[in-house]
Amino acid sequence: MTRLCFAVARWMIASLAAVASSGAHAQSAANYPHKPIRVIVPFSPGGGSDVIARLVGARLAERFGQTVVVDNRPAAAGIVGTDIVAKASPDGYTLLLVTASHAVSAKLATKLPYDPLKDFSPITEVIASPFGALLQPSLPATTMKEFIAYAKANPGKLNYGSSGPGGSPHLATELLMSMTGLRMTHVPYKGVAQYVTAQLGGEIQFSLSNMFSTMGHWKAGRLRLVAHTNPKRLEAFPDLPTIAESGVPGYEASLWYGFTAPARTPRPIIDKLHREITAIARAPEVRRMLVAQGNEVITNSPAEFTQVIAAAAEKWGAVGKRLGVKLD
Repeated sequence: MTRLCFAVARWMIASLAAVASSGAHAQSAANYPHKPIRVIVPFSPGGGSDVIARLVGARLAERFGQTVVVDNRPAAAGIVGTDIVAKASPDGYTLLLVTASHAVSAKLATKLPYDPLKDFSPITEVIASPFGALLQPSLPATTMKEFIAYAKANPGKLNYGSSGPGGSPHLATELLMSMTGLRMTHVPYKGVAQYVTAQLGGEIQFSLSNMFSTMGHWKAGRLRLVAHTNPKRLEAFPDLPTIAESGVPGYEASLWYGFTAPARTPRPIIDKLHREITAIARAPEVRRMLVAQGNEVITNSPAEFTQVIAAAAEKWGAVGKRLGVKLD
């Protein structure tokens, strides 16, 4: 009888604690947010991650009536900034802007201070965006086919840039080289803005970069956009061929951007963030702008975004391992 009484008491205490915790979460969600929110971008300013974080962050601040600060932490292929969020309090006041690189690190890094899949609560994927194949205008090539032919005729003489080993631009370019037999020298930088600047200056001749953050350069002719990495042509740029139809059948390398929070962030807060962020991306003026830049607006559920991250980890992790890429 005594044991039974103790068991009942423990059950009652546990139940009351669960109810109290649930009530606290509901109350915190109802009052959320009551102070500034920080969005960590683990890459340098000027890249696609930065653009999306600031676009959504500015509108999120208006909807919430609270300051939303975008904090760029470019170091170690995104690991430093991501670790800040992994160790942050799970209260919805520290968010992370993630790309496919986040998923890739789950398969290629052996010494991460966090688990890319277990230590975060996905909120939503905002957009899917192709890489644009950008050439330095001094090259004697005006199409992707011409570039491939020129690069093959000059093995090892061309440089390509990326945001760092194991990042999406790096793996996407390595996959392209493996499918075409090209030999180019990899020159890593701290972020997209840095390697685009290097390409403008002639330090590198080729890059795969998100189209919307480089649009000003290729529209002005400072860089030459010759193809993109989507499997089919883009609604906004129907005359721009895919790499797959430019002599590399089966090639595809889409990039995506989304938001996550630390693991164990209360579900009511995740739901509130999801509702507001997706409403921002679906707003007619925002959607028109994103689509006009070559993006596809996604705004999926937390569960669906979780599956996207896991699938990207498998696909690009396999590519990285096949190419011998290690993030250590």
